[in-house]
Amino acid sequence: MEITINLPPYTLSLKKNIFYLIALMLFLSSCGSRKYTVRSDTKASKAADAMANLKSKQLYRFITDWTGVRYRFGGLDKSGIDCSGFAFLLEKEIYGVTLPRISRDQANAIRRKDVDNLKEGDLVFFSFGGNDVDHVGVYLNNGFFVHASTTRGVIVDDLTLPAYQKVLVKSGSVN
Repeated sequence: MEITINLPPYTLSLKKNIFYLIALMLFLSSCGSRKYTVRSDTKASKAADAMANLKSKQLYRFITDWTGVRYRFGGLDKSGIDCSGFAFLLEKEIYGVTLPRISRDQANAIRRKDVDNLKEGDLVFFSFGGNDVDHVGVYLNNGFFVHASTTRGVIVDDLTLPAYQKVLVKSGSVN
């Protein structure tokens, strides 16, 4: 004995569509249940934390406005800037302090301070090419500073990296 059920064609189509809809919902909900972990100990996350912990929102805006501007020796604008030009503009605009234009002269204009006692806005000086100061950055907090890197432009960087520790020659506050 054979039973024949005559269902209208749209009923089968509706059942088929409901099946696909349920399958799609299950698939999407399974994707949503994945747990992604963000490593909070990466250099980028620590630099972001340093920026987020700035006391001066004006300093935060200044840095984000200049981040990524390429390095250009002698440069003093958004088409390119060097390290001493960046420190010069930052100190003038944020703190109202006029520094000399050259990093070596800037180093002579500060009151020496131990690196462990640095505060937001203090200066850090490096000597990559010998004994004379040839690079400057501005300290932020938690071991991070901002500077105009010759290869990466204006960037927030980790002062505790061995590459910087070996060449750090002076740090302090503007007199």
